[in-house]
Amino acid sequence: MFDPTGMILADKATRRHVLSARPDAPVLPEPSPKQRGEGVRRVAVAGLRRLADRLEPRSVKACASGS
Repeated sequence: MFDPTGMILADKATRRHVLSARPDAPVLPEPSPKQRGEGVRRVAVAGLRRLADRLEPRSVKACASGS
C-alpha cells in the first residue's frame, strides 16, 4: 500500500543518517560518568542485597584440608 507519510519519514531518516557522517556534523557531548539518581540506585541495591541475604543467607564454605 502506498503511504506518502511513511515515505517522507523514511526519506528524512535516511538523509539524517547519511549526513551524520560529514565532518561538519553536529557532535553530541559525552554523557557524564556520574548518572542522575546514583544515590537512589546505590540505596536500592543495598536494600535488595540485604533482602536477598535474609531470604537465602550465604553459607560459608569450609576449605578442604590437604590430607
